[in-house]
Amino acid sequence: MQRFDRHGLAAHRLVLTTFSITARCPRTGMLGVGVCTAIPAVGAICPFVKPRLGAIASQSFANPYLGIDGLALLEQGHTAHSALDQLIAADPGRARRQLSVVDGTGNAAAFTGQDCIPWHGDHVGPGYVVAANMMVDATTVEAMVEAFEASRDEALPERLLRALEAGDATGGDYRGRQSAALLVYDTEAYPSHSLRVDEHRQPVPELRRIFEVCQQQLYPWLGTLPTRTNPLGTADPSPVSKLRKTPGQR
Repeated sequence: MQRFDRHGLAAHRLVLTTFSITARCPRTGMLGVGVCTAIPAVGAICPFVKPRLGAIASQSFANPYLGIDGLALLEQGHTAHSALDQLIAADPGRARRQLSVVDGTGNAAAFTGQDCIPWHGDHVGPGYVVAANMMVDATTVEAMVEAFEASRDEALPERLLRALEAGDATGGDYRGRQSAALLVYDTEAYPSHSLRVDEHRQPVPELRRIFEVCQQQLYPWLGTLPTRTNPLGTADPSPVSKLRKTPGQR
């Protein structure tokens, strides 16, 4: 007879794991979220970012409105801590939520409900939060913190990706991964990095592969796009000429 735990999951298959990092770059002010989980399309429901305002990750029986309403609270002038407190106080499902909030000045706050599936926990550092649930132990969070701290000279997207890679390498779950996402905003209302792997057996390595392709082919062109202060954009023909070639010729 198959046995189930109190969460309704098969006792020998406790596997739906999520780990994320939410952070602000102290040098540039960039804000972003990196996340990986064992359900499809995590990028559609977990990360929320608004430039210069804040970044939020909502996971573990995720409530997307925590991200939506959290950004609204930050826009009203709340800090990460006060926004998180209001969100959790108003949520009747708080015991199953896991929430990370980083505001535009680098304040960071986290909440992990008591009914999140273990292992669950979070780490709040200077300007960042690492959070995980449905893990074997704390190893994944510890590895992500170490990778993020060790890469402080890198740009924020690279640091977030390295943290995800470190978490992925711990193998802290029983069933594997299925999707991953990287969402980063700089100064503009459109993202500087918005990458998703919605369904893949190895979503973090696939996210890295796509990231490297974009480093060569997409991001140089994005740097020429119009901005609020420069509506014409930058007249640099090099990125455009590269994109006129077929993907195999670039």
